[in-house]
Amino acid sequence: MALLRAFIRTARMARNTSPLAAGLPGDDEMLLDAPDERLAPALVAAGRGEYEVAAKLLATTREAAEWEDRDRYATRLAAFARSRPEWFALWRYAAPHDPDALLVKAELAVCQGWESPARAELLRQVAPLITTAAEADPRDPAPWRIALDHARGTNAPHTEFEELWAEAVRRSPHHYGCHVSALQYLSAAWYGSHRECFDFAERAAQDALPGSLVQALPVRAAFAYLTEESGRCAVPRERLDAAADLAIALSQEYAPADPWPAQVRNLLTYVLIRLERWEDALAELRRIGPYATSFPWDRISDDPLGQFLELRDGVRLEVAARTPFKLRRAQPPRPLSDHGEPAHPGDH
Repeated sequence: MALLRAFIRTARMARNTSPLAAGLPGDDEMLLDAPDERLAPALVAAGRGEYEVAAKLLATTREAAEWEDRDRYATRLAAFARSRPEWFALWRYAAPHDPDALLVKAELAVCQGWESPARAELLRQVAPLITTAAEADPRDPAPWRIALDHARGTNAPHTEFEELWAEAVRRSPHHYGCHVSALQYLSAAWYGSHRECFDFAERAAQDALPGSLVQALPVRAAFAYLTEESGRCAVPRERLDAAADLAIALSQEYAPADPWPAQVRNLLTYVLIRLERWEDALAELRRIGPYATSFPWDRISDDPLGQFLELRDGVRLEVAARTPFKLRRAQPPRPLSDHGEPAHPGDH
């Protein structure tokens, strides 16, 4: 009987895994941390040693108050400047008081400080750079997101964190990056607890605007809990499932293969895998399309794209193993509609 069960399981995998590949890009089509159509030209120009395209991009986001895009782009540009600093040095020399260059400079300094064994001391030294970036445009919440990251790295007390948080939300009450930084500070791995982390995430998600990525904060809290090694303060399974359900609903509001929610979708997939919700994980992998992101896979592997592809194959096998054996040829799943649901024959 054991041999028969093993044979049936293998037969199910062999028959069902191929159809389950429908809607999933091939391994060679996957992209890791792909920039969007606005950021890509700035990175290409920076690779040639030119800063003007990046400067114009950030100036546009500042003038249009596109704070979410501004924060993301500044983060990516700072990361690029760590490995290719020439273009950024030219920008700082040409426009030392440019609010956009000051923002990237503050982000870059904080990122570099985090890598040092003397992290807290080095981060305290770069505090004036954050202040200068914040003063360059008092409307901008991005320097306050950097300040929240800085507070976490310098062991700042809750009173200081609360002051920074108040400044951040005064500028942008629903800014996703600021919420993520605050959630990290309140996590059990830093200066809070799982309960405090979940409470903050759920309140923020409840108050979030329709379609806002802030609705994904509970699934970030779930990720923090699932990756906490100590296992202190057990979180009920119902709370974890509710966080995943909310993130699934959010993901369905965006078109499949949309790069904007890609990181949230990758994070959600990780949580669904940990919760062994295989069908939901496979559906989310289809919504991800070709957009893999380093986070969260770099938390468990030095090869985030390879880890993503390996787990994607594992999800397909798990779903295949649970699909009833049928004599007729298995039908591939219908493609997803623009809202992430299976498309019907009459859909156009």
